[in-house]
Amino acid sequence: MANAFMATGRRKKSIARVRLLPGTGNIVINKRELDNYFGLETLKMIVKSPLVLTNSETKFDVSVNVYGGGTTGQAGAIRHGISRALLKVDPELRTTLKKAGYLTRDPRMKERKKYGLHAARRAPQFSKR
Repeated sequence: MANAFMATGRRKKSIARVRLLPGTGNIVINKRELDNYFGLETLKMIVKSPLVLTNSETKFDVSVNVYGGGTTGQAGAIRHGISRALLKVDPELRTTLKKAGYLTRDPRMKERKKYGLHAARRAPQFSKR
């Protein structure tokens, strides 16, 4: 367990707890393989992108526990968590990951619904009569 590097990633309502272990590049999310958890190739690319950028795809096994939000938010949270864990492995990767924008927590959240409206900004249809 001494070789495990842990980090937390967040996006929208999703929170991902990431463990990086020395290994062969196996990615497990909520006890399921990456291919079984995410159906879309773009989401798989988002999750793998920090490992590809730092040339450490085959150096680490990634174990993730993620909850909350939807699939895109979860993929973003996992990417954020993997990036932060890679920083703990090698602090010199900071410039590479920062330049790619993987260390910045995306602050965009869902806008709340306001009273008198159907949604956050969707107003009832206007009628003169």
